[in-house]
Amino acid sequence: MKQFSWFNATALTLGFAFLYIPMIILVVFSFNDNRLVTVWAGFSTRWYVELFQDEAFLDAAWVTLRVAFSSSTIATVLGTMAAYVMVNGGKFFGRTLFSGMIYAPLVMPEVITGLSLLLLFIAIGLDRGVITIVLAHTTFAMCYVSVVVSSRLVNFDRSLEEAALDLGCTPFQAFKLVTLPLIAPAVISGWLLAFTLSLDDLVIASFTAGPSATTLPMKIWSSVRLGVSPKINALSTILILLVTIGVIAASITSKRSIARALRDEQMADQSA
Repeated sequence: MKQFSWFNATALTLGFAFLYIPMIILVVFSFNDNRLVTVWAGFSTRWYVELFQDEAFLDAAWVTLRVAFSSSTIATVLGTMAAYVMVNGGKFFGRTLFSGMIYAPLVMPEVITGLSLLLLFIAIGLDRGVITIVLAHTTFAMCYVSVVVSSRLVNFDRSLEEAALDLGCTPFQAFKLVTLPLIAPAVISGWLLAFTLSLDDLVIASFTAGPSATTLPMKIWSSVRLGVSPKINALSTILILLVTIGVIAASITSKRSIARALRDEQMADQSA
């Protein structure tokens, strides 16, 4: 077993410092009383108060949450279905083309994706707004869900599903009662990944959003172009806190789901 050397410790420390020191500085200066974001003038929570009184930021945050929840849910359903077909669907005509079309958004530049969707919405006469952003985010997030769920289905024991079919379950019942609970950690991970990608997206939303729908990244970008406000630091701190809580909750849920799935597989093997 290799020992943890000083070189590894130094590299690890520098890596974490490079990643997290800017975030720590951002969090600290979100409590700065000075309007200048780089000059400390004492502890204050005034920027959090002003942030929650800013209707433009609150409206953008509400639009972002609606879009992220809707698009990630639709993308999870479609991505899980696509992954199941690709892994368990066997050989069928157009399978290679189907797989390529699912994975294409992974390597497609976001500018191309956003522009093509914009031209599509204009061609069909669909007014840009929340619906178009949801459709756009679903399009590029679905492939990420498919990748995550496919990796779990590849290692899935098909004999459990076949046993349920032999016992009289329909294919849908077997998927609902056997397959879905066992791949639930991957499905949840895919949903969280799609939700995060939607929250973070700026390029595609800029193409597909209309005057009536402005997402939080778009609002932050437009505000930063006019000068960095301490309210941006406060908003970023809140987002970091929410992401941290989400990651911890997802990790705990995933560990419990995996432990439950392993326990169910062991019980199934013993009963068989």
